[in-house]
Amino acid sequence: FFAFSLSKPLMKTLSNSSWRLMQPSFFLVGIPGLEESQHWIALPLCVLYLLALLGNVTILFTIWTDPSLQQPMYLFLAMLSGIDLVLASSTAPKTLAVLLVHAHEIGYTACLVQMFFIHAFSSMESGVLVAMALDRYVAICRPLHHSTILHPRVIGRIGMAVLVRGMLLLLPFPILLRRLVFCQATVIGHAYCEHMAVVKLACSESTVNQAYGLAVALLVVGLDVLAIGVSYALILRAVLKVPGGEARLKAFSTCGSHICVILVFYVPGMFSFLTHRFGQQVPHHVHVLLATLYLLVPPALNPLVYGVKTQQIRQRVLRVFDIKGLI
Repeated sequence: FFAFSLSKPLMKTLSNSSWRLMQPSFFLVGIPGLEESQHWIALPLCVLYLLALLGNVTILFTIWTDPSLQQPMYLFLAMLSGIDLVLASSTAPKTLAVLLVHAHEIGYTACLVQMFFIHAFSSMESGVLVAMALDRYVAICRPLHHSTILHPRVIGRIGMAVLVRGMLLLLPFPILLRRLVFCQATVIGHAYCEHMAVVKLACSESTVNQAYGLAVALLVVGLDVLAIGVSYALILRAVLKVPGGEARLKAFSTCGSHICVILVFYVPGMFSFLTHRFGQQVPHHVHVLLATLYLLVPPALNPLVYGVKTQQIRQRVLRVFDIKGLI
């Protein structure tokens, strides 16, 4: 009788303990509801990943080898390209393996590591976009002091601050997840280990995880979008005071590529964030597909946008690849 009375709580404790010790694998579904056509979906994702690799490596190589591009704008662009490489490579290989060869299993630790890299480097990209908005503000509103305000040491400190912020804010994600008990629910209805998709599987109390995730999202996105908005409001006010349409057009042109990158990054990200919490009416496969594209489209498009809009980079790339007669 004594053994029977203790069996249920004892079994529950042993089950939770064994789960933590064994750390079983998660099962990534891929694109729920589109299993039959996932191999076709993988093709454009593969193209985006290859574009991200080729474009960002080209940008990094171009800036690294050309001393004339060792300026604040291009150094921030190099940071953005490095972050995009990590962000795309944290997502695409496993996602493509799931969609193409049905390699659905991912280890517990590997899942937490992937989740940390995805969210940490997304935060870093947001921080670099703020730094680039600051650079545009100084270049347009205080052009005579641009080199003294944003000298290499300041740029290095900004880059370190962006890195540390991303690491410190997102490090609690995997730590808090290790507290949770997942019981038998280890099937993730996603193409990669996304934080809220993993948290929703827990059969133990996850209020702290959800609250911290919401706080980080609001803190990072809210403050960064506010800072970018203030920078461009000041830029717009300064540009409208400039006499002559040609001068205004040139000022707007210098900001055009950055505004495109901002929209490509934040709009899909906000959609994914809001859908997780309030978008119960959005079909799950639409949400997962857009959330996957959100991590691959910006890294693929950013080099193209800057390559087309920035004459110095375009000319340097053409020289590197020895394309004559096109400059």
